[in-house]
Amino acid sequence: MEFIKEEIEDMRDPEPYRIKHEDTEEQIDQMKVKEQRHKLYEVEEEHCNFETQKSSSLMENCKQKTHNEVRGKVCFDCGKSFTSPSHLLVHQRIHTGEKPYKCSYCDKSFTQSGPLKVHERVHTGEKPYDCTQCEKSFKSKTELGNHLRIHTGEKIMHTNERSYACPFCGETFSRLEHCKRHQKTHTGEKDHVCLDCGKSFTSPSHLLVHQRIHTGEKPYKCSYCDKSFTQSGPLKVHERVHTGEKPYDCTQCEKSFKSKTELGNHLRIHTGEKIMHTNERSYACPFCGETFSRLEHCKRHQKTHTGEKDHVCLDCGKRFTRADHLKSHQRIHTGEKPYKCSYCDKSFTVSGYLKEHERVHTGEKPYTCTQCGKSFTQSHNLVNHIKKHCSVSQ
Repeated sequence: MEFIKEEIEDMRDPEPYRIKHEDTEEQIDQMKVKEQRHKLYEVEEEHCNFETQKSSSLMENCKQKTHNEVRGKVCFDCGKSFTSPSHLLVHQRIHTGEKPYKCSYCDKSFTQSGPLKVHERVHTGEKPYDCTQCEKSFKSKTELGNHLRIHTGEKIMHTNERSYACPFCGETFSRLEHCKRHQKTHTGEKDHVCLDCGKSFTSPSHLLVHQRIHTGEKPYKCSYCDKSFTQSGPLKVHERVHTGEKPYDCTQCEKSFKSKTELGNHLRIHTGEKIMHTNERSYACPFCGETFSRLEHCKRHQKTHTGEKDHVCLDCGKRFTRADHLKSHQRIHTGEKPYKCSYCDKSFTVSGYLKEHERVHTGEKPYTCTQCGKSFTQSHNLVNHIKKHCSVSQ
């Protein structure tokens, strides 16, 4: 019986133990797989976070770069924008007054190298631009272009250049910005405002010239004397006093003049017209019918009828019809006397007072009595003198 029992025990199936052991190994394998998957997930998550941070950083850098690019192309003084930082740099010299390009022959300086090159040709006599129609040469492309119009009779500077026409009057221009500026004369748009007095202008160049009234800046200096001017045009006319140049010839007679204004005034002798030029528009006062050759003169005249005084002294509140009258008045407050006598140390607030004073030195007496021939240095002395004639005749 024991033998049989032993045999039965030996014949027991060892499979249950093997299955249990195999289950344990399988569980261990599954745990290892889970751990490996968890590590892989952590690696993937770290990589994802890194890529996200990298992407955010790139986006931020892109935004910053875009901001810097925009920042580097906008003028913070006037808000004007440009296509490149170099154009912005040149533009900012308008505000800073910087003129880094200096003439090798005189004291003039320029904001850009191009105008300097053209200017120096005045000294050197170089004229590199030749006309293909005749033998004349010129200092700049602009001068050549203007000359070519004589041959072509065209408004456009070059035959291949696009023409821009004004939609209001049909006048054509060689450049789009000139056409847009011209259109403002029809629309009345004045989008450039002076921060000192509130006056507005159609172009930034007109505003810049106007602001010199407030700053007192006169950057255009005479090469022959100490006088200086706010604009280049009046300087050119003034220097002709020294040089004797008279480039404006009368077509009716042989006389020549220093300026267009002098020529225009002379032409009235031949034409008998109020208008300076035959093709110039006449502006009539709606109150009295008087005509003027310039619109601003007509508007100024109309204030004598309306009584409008839109120029106000900020020191005392006194009002004036004209800006130059206000400027003369303000010298009472500032004590400025810019008109100095050429013969003594006296100075005056108004040029008229200076002229009257200098007659004391020169002995000039331009005011003559038509009844007795007596002359006077000042007009009010002549008026008082004439009253004596009137009282005697009575």
